[in-house]
Amino acid sequence: MDRKATVESIFGVERALIGVIHLQALPGSPSHSIPVRKIVSTAVDEARRFESAGFEGLILENMHDRPYSKRSVGPEIVASMTAAAQAVGDSVDLPFGVQVLAGANREALAIAHTAGAAFVRVEGFVFAHVADEGLMEADAGDLLRYRKAIGADGIRVFADIKKKHSSHALTADIDLVETAHAAEFFRADGVVVTGTATGRPTDPAEVDAVSAAIGVPTLVGSGITAENIARFGGADALIVGSSVKVDGAWSNPLDATRLEALARAFRDTVTRA
Repeated sequence: MDRKATVESIFGVERALIGVIHLQALPGSPSHSIPVRKIVSTAVDEARRFESAGFEGLILENMHDRPYSKRSVGPEIVASMTAAAQAVGDSVDLPFGVQVLAGANREALAIAHTAGAAFVRVEGFVFAHVADEGLMEADAGDLLRYRKAIGADGIRVFADIKKKHSSHALTADIDLVETAHAAEFFRADGVVVTGTATGRPTDPAEVDAVSAAIGVPTLVGSGITAENIARFGGADALIVGSSVKVDGAWSNPLDATRLEALARAFRDTVTRA
């Protein structure tokens, strides 16, 4: 598989910079307090700012809904995220994806299919791990059958491997590269490599090792900053959600200076490649 062609087919470029829209707490979650209409308008505003800065893609996440339910969310979350995703899609000319925490991969596919998204980011795709929410087992077989059943074959599945915020003692005898091979064998359209937690740096050597071993795109899913972005030349796409926020904290609003600096640093790496 030509992984650069895969990335270009989605984002229009061979390497992509993807901005994360962390939706404010949605109805039913412990921290919910803001009307959905306001949550949607904030998401649209962030989408436009990412687009203006030169990002090639977006992803919407229900990050503020902590603590997360394992493997499923209520219809109120699906409805709210669908509304936000549709509004973002109508407001910017960028491909976008959806992730529903924690591991609610079927719901993410349903939202993406309804809202016209290009991809989903999923966790617990192959093997098992112990997440913050407890034991999470693999769902690749069920998930891709569901994708087929709802006619969503065109939505790409980017799968986290050795996912952050998790213990991987259960698969200590299987390294990251072998996990990537398994995800590719199970028809993931790309794999996501991360550090140990949101905002924590990913190991560039691990990204290079995975990228050299598989034929599908390798994405970096945490810890990208304007200062370290040049170290990830092996990645086909970079997902950024923390370093472009005020004080570099994912829960804060976007910081215009950080946003521009990150986008400029990414363009510099593309120019030098």
